[in-house]
Amino acid sequence: MPKKLLKKYMPSAESIKENKNLRFLGDKLHDPNLWHLNRRSVSAAFAIGLFAAWIPTPGQMAIAAATALYFRANLPISVALVWITNPLTMPPMFYFAYIVGLWLLGQPSPDATIEFSVDSVMANLGDIGGPFLTGCLLVGIISALVGYFGIRFFWRWNVVKRWNERAHK
Repeated sequence: MPKKLLKKYMPSAESIKENKNLRFLGDKLHDPNLWHLNRRSVSAAFAIGLFAAWIPTPGQMAIAAATALYFRANLPISVALVWITNPLTMPPMFYFAYIVGLWLLGQPSPDATIEFSVDSVMANLGDIGGPFLTGCLLVGIISALVGYFGIRFFWRWNVVKRWNERAHK
């Protein structure tokens, strides 16, 4: 069952409550609904975590945690999924979002001679910002929807499979 698999890899409630980056949430972390593993809370957590992963700003974990609190989604899953964007995956992911933004806004792709460096990006921030943020928003929404409905489908499929296994015994 997905619940057993998730419990195996989830951090404990105590370790999340002791995290210094999440202390601003206070006593709200003690809400038991934030730690339940059911289809609703896990699918909402996937949507929140996947969307927050595409927000190009520091503090993605705090954004995911605050959103999980608001929607009473599973907090550890929401926060953990933000780490999809890490120092290794961030450049290709955000470049993809930029290309999607260019396509969505109907802008031509940049000159192939532009150097990809921090200095070049900072010098062209005005030209890059619009397509980049638009792409991040669109890819974030699509990722959240795919994560939400994908987990709901997988959870339901798994439950039906187990029911059928029990019925045939």
